[in-house]
Amino acid sequence: MLIGEVAQRSGVSARMLRHYDAIGLVRPTGRTAGGYREYSDADLRRLFHVESLRSLGLSLVEVRRALDDPGFAPSDLVDDLIGATRERIADAEDLLRRLEQVRASGADGWPDALRTVALVRGLHSDDPVRRQRSALSADRTEATGLAGTLAESLLAEADENAAGVLRWAVERAGGEALAVLAPALDSPEPAVRLRAVTAIAEISAADADAVLVGALEHPDEAVRHRAALALGTRGELRAVPVLAGMVARGDRDVEAAEALGALADRHGCADAVVGVLAEQSATRHDDPAARMRLAQALAELPAAAARPALEALAHDSHPDVVRTATYVLQRGGASGT
Repeated sequence: MLIGEVAQRSGVSARMLRHYDAIGLVRPTGRTAGGYREYSDADLRRLFHVESLRSLGLSLVEVRRALDDPGFAPSDLVDDLIGATRERIADAEDLLRRLEQVRASGADGWPDALRTVALVRGLHSDDPVRRQRSALSADRTEATGLAGTLAESLLAEADENAAGVLRWAVERAGGEALAVLAPALDSPEPAVRLRAVTAIAEISAADADAVLVGALEHPDEAVRHRAALALGTRGELRAVPVLAGMVARGDRDVEAAEALGALADRHGCADAVVGVLAEQSATRHDDPAARMRLAQALAELPAAAARPALEALAHDSHPDVVRTATYVLQRGGASGT
């Protein structure tokens, strides 16, 4: 079969067939009386093998090795191809995300679009200082348009300084960032979950409050506690049981006690808060340190409401608990009499 017919039937151009011949990859075994290349059936089979391997992304050098090296292991090559393909897919997905981010920013005209591209590139930089500067440079309108991008950057940010600036930028973006942050509460990575709830806690929006209320029952204790502290400062009574548990466990217990005092004062529900603290105390029979912390937390509440619980703790079996409760009783409670 002559080169023109081979090109027509195989879809490989005559120019490429001549190149294959020149490099010794597919050489026709015959020549006509006029000196034209003539391909045998074996030559055609090798050509189809070459094209099949090229369709997988192999270079011509790799194709030659695959066909001519007796010790060649196809599985090794396939593994390499899978890895390279995944990298190309990841690169393409990253480009797609950046294009979507530019579109979502609502850039009007090339100057705005180019500024958005620069911001997005900065947020994806390997340099934390550049990421920090990019977050700082976004004005409120740009932050809102890039809320999802900023939230994604924050969730992936390990540098504390850059993370702090990104939280500030996300807070400026407002509730728009919740579409990314809220699902991140279920991330398999504890650090990502904590970044997400911390960022949500700084967003002043009703939707953010609703997400935090749901987080009060989160299986991750760190998420529950961060949500409870945020809700306590916002006057959400549903945070009281979690805050009382934080006092008992000694997890940011001073902040939790202050939040309980503020809640009781704001809602006039000191008796209910005292009741929750008393319940915690009753379940901590073998933990005098927890009972001491609970006695100290009662000092944040109105003395009249706290007195019965403190008097019970003043008769505790452990002397340190007795001293703490007695001291709080004698000073009349931090809230006065």
